[in-house]
Amino acid sequence: MIRRVLAQPTGRLAVGILSVIVFLAIFGSVIAPYSPLATSATQLAHISGSHWLGTDYLGRDTLSRILAGSRASVVGAIEVAVIALFVGAIPGVLSVYLGRVFEWVTLRLVDTLISLPFLLVAVAVTALLGNGITQALLVVGVLLAPNFYRVSRAAALSVAHSQYVEAAQISGASTAWIVRRHVWSKVLPPISISMAYTVGAGFVVVSSLSFLGIGVQPPAPTWGGMLSSDLNYLSYQPWAPVAPALLIIATVWACNLLADAIRDVSGEAGRAAVNMRPKWRRKLALSQGGA
Repeated sequence: MIRRVLAQPTGRLAVGILSVIVFLAIFGSVIAPYSPLATSATQLAHISGSHWLGTDYLGRDTLSRILAGSRASVVGAIEVAVIALFVGAIPGVLSVYLGRVFEWVTLRLVDTLISLPFLLVAVAVTALLGNGITQALLVVGVLLAPNFYRVSRAAALSVAHSQYVEAAQISGASTAWIVRRHVWSKVLPPISISMAYTVGAGFVVVSSLSFLGIGVQPPAPTWGGMLSSDLNYLSYQPWAPVAPALLIIATVWACNLLADAIRDVSGEAGRAAVNMRPKWRRKLALSQGGA
């Protein structure tokens, strides 16, 4: 799948942008020209050779803070997506095989999570448990889990009543073996698409929380936190929010491009599989919607 994604122009563009973002997250603190926490007497300095993006209201180098803050922003978005994946995908698949009671309970929980405004819930939970990054990411990950639940459940339902799954059940295969051997291959492509979209959504949420002062606390740099502090000094530095805003936009756009590329590749693979079947089976599959 990776080669097919890279074969598409949108896939190469998305991977290229995300590679730059990941590089900044790993090596941003190393290549920063100044300490992101070091203050100086040159507050709100304009763009110059010594400060490529100027300085903030405390005299801290803006470029250094952007480079150092990329790690918290990227890692936070990935953690949110991973939490949502495990909380949503596993129950979504198991809801098809563990009986009506488990299915009913998980569906009601998902309906409840969908109805909750995640930003307000994140603010309330961090107020109760403490304003920490762990609490904020855990809450956001759980609230984004319904997307994975629905996707994985729909994919599992598409193969739950297929003949080879029924044959495996009749032969005495366990649920874990059936899921690992037959269901996972059907669930993986839509989950990969949802994962890419959720990383982008998690990036927006993490930036929004840090913009509100939730999670990562000042003076630790984050892209959302820099947007919040820069808005107070727009009359002195109208260009200050441009760099962190463009980085957030580029990251989310690249995640969406990657999700679209994976979706296109998955669709092409499904059509190729149908075309490789015998003619009578191909017609039957096409009449049943490509099953």
